[in-house]
Amino acid sequence: MDIQNGVAVIGVGCTKFGDNFTMSYADMVIEATLQACQDAGIELKQVEAGWLGTAFPDSFGYEGRAGMSLVEPLGLRNIPVTRVANYCAAGMDAFRNACFSVLAGVYDIALAVGVEKMRDLAPRDSLIAQAVKTLHPTIGKGRTAPGIFALYANRYFREYGIDKSVLAKVAVKNHHNGSLNPRAHFQNEVTEEMVLKAPLVVDPLGLLDCCPTTDGAAAAIIAKPSIAKRIKSDLVFLRGIGLAVSGGDRQFFDPHLNFLGFESTARAAEQAYAMAGIKNPRKEIDFAEVHDCFTITEILNYEDLGFCKKGEGGQFIIEGVSRLDGDLPVNPSGGLKTNGHPIGATGVRQIYELTTQLRGKAGKRQVKKARVGLAHNLGGPGAVASVCILGI
Repeated sequence: MDIQNGVAVIGVGCTKFGDNFTMSYADMVIEATLQACQDAGIELKQVEAGWLGTAFPDSFGYEGRAGMSLVEPLGLRNIPVTRVANYCAAGMDAFRNACFSVLAGVYDIALAVGVEKMRDLAPRDSLIAQAVKTLHPTIGKGRTAPGIFALYANRYFREYGIDKSVLAKVAVKNHHNGSLNPRAHFQNEVTEEMVLKAPLVVDPLGLLDCCPTTDGAAAAIIAKPSIAKRIKSDLVFLRGIGLAVSGGDRQFFDPHLNFLGFESTARAAEQAYAMAGIKNPRKEIDFAEVHDCFTITEILNYEDLGFCKKGEGGQFIIEGVSRLDGDLPVNPSGGLKTNGHPIGATGVRQIYELTTQLRGKAGKRQVKKARVGLAHNLGGPGAVASVCILGI
């Protein structure tokens, strides 16, 4: 599909991510969306269709179970609004569907909102509790996200000879970037010693190797270029977007799974690169926001996204390539590690960050000469991934 310059991002908004105990699900939807409208220079009534990304509405009063959770707080009466659920890629998939609607010529202006309320919950409503209640009685029981990614970390250590000190460098980098981001959940620096001495969660992952559970919402407004050019001057364009679903819980019983990467990420990246005409992502991508739910995940992402070869992810971080001042900055926002991961919101927050960087408005965390940015989500048991490329 030829999508070059077919969709423009005209407005983005984002709440502060964190323990938003004084804000409801609807409050966060309103704040992020009205920010996006103000940024776009349009009135909300000009939006013709909306997509809502929420992964787990059961977690908070069933808000987010359908499009009405976007319609009611915003007063968007009688327009099509679709709720999208695709694990951790829910927000980016909402954005993807909104983009395709504009590309198809069905709508001129569309809205994508990602939101999740994860903090002020009763224990019976937590993600772990839901997993205990709903997963397959044999395949899924006992499975947790830290447990899965610890398996990947241990296999990577054995195969490529790195240790926890390399993972710690990811946490240090992302906490530094997060300290420059006023919307991040955590805005504190950490040292390698702090990461290595943090309480163990699942060996070898410690507390500071894991992203927090968080509340948050983000919104993006897109338009066809002929409309966008009459509204905004600093336009950001969609260059490519891919989505791949490689399996489910049963993949962990597949004898061919090597626990050294995620096929869904590699396939989604291939789709996005093909659309964008990118042949060498290491050279053609200026910066990236990737799904660092755990420190080991960011290292695997370097490789799955083609930024380096298999087994070279550790050296990629050691050499400082992914630092804010490196050749290919990764997670200039601080990533999931410091922003947190309100599941449905993360993908749209990454779109917010890409747009802000490409406009040159990221302040102290601004990437120099940012012209092409990549966002990546990895969801569920590593089975679904989405990759989006924006440029100016």
